[in-house]
Amino acid sequence: MKQTVIGLTLAILPLTCVAAPESYTFDPYHTFVHFGVDHNDFSTIWGRFEKCSGKFSIDLQAKTGTLEVIVETGSVTTGDSVRGNRPRSRDEHLRSADFFNAVEFPRMRYKAGSVKFNGDAPAELRGDLTLLGVTRPVTLMLDRWKCAPHAVTKRWICGGNAVGTLKRTDFGMKWGVPATGDEVKILVTFEAFRD
Repeated sequence: MKQTVIGLTLAILPLTCVAAPESYTFDPYHTFVHFGVDHNDFSTIWGRFEKCSGKFSIDLQAKTGTLEVIVETGSVTTGDSVRGNRPRSRDEHLRSADFFNAVEFPRMRYKAGSVKFNGDAPAELRGDLTLLGVTRPVTLMLDRWKCAPHAVTKRWICGGNAVGTLKRTDFGMKWGVPATGDEVKILVTFEAFRD
């Protein structure tokens, strides 16, 4: 009888170890979408969005995953919010119809359903970005990825960096091209807790 119980336990054990998809919710205090644009061939102007939310799911066994990020376009900042003697600050201009048109399009959304892995870590996300009512494919590469218990809360957390580029004119954002660059560098820094 004892051998039968041990045999059944050993037979069931591998089934309990099979990974299943896990879902994660982004920590809004440690997740930001950054962007960089060439300015008159002199420098790169960097900015970020202060408010974004989203979720992802990942199945390490099947090496699959999905992602959705929603960015509040009105939360854009480049560190230039004071008008001074100008008619508007750069941040105000970015929220206007010339750029993100935050009143008419208060959110942009990135959805990825294709994930490529490098070993046990996700390495490439292929998805669609919807900006200014236009949807185009955008690929992001993960140059950093780590999962572990959080040092303070002890909850399981994953984090990393995702990088990519896009052409803003593909989404109808044409103001200032070419003096203000068409190509936009993207850096998403994220941390997400397991649900």
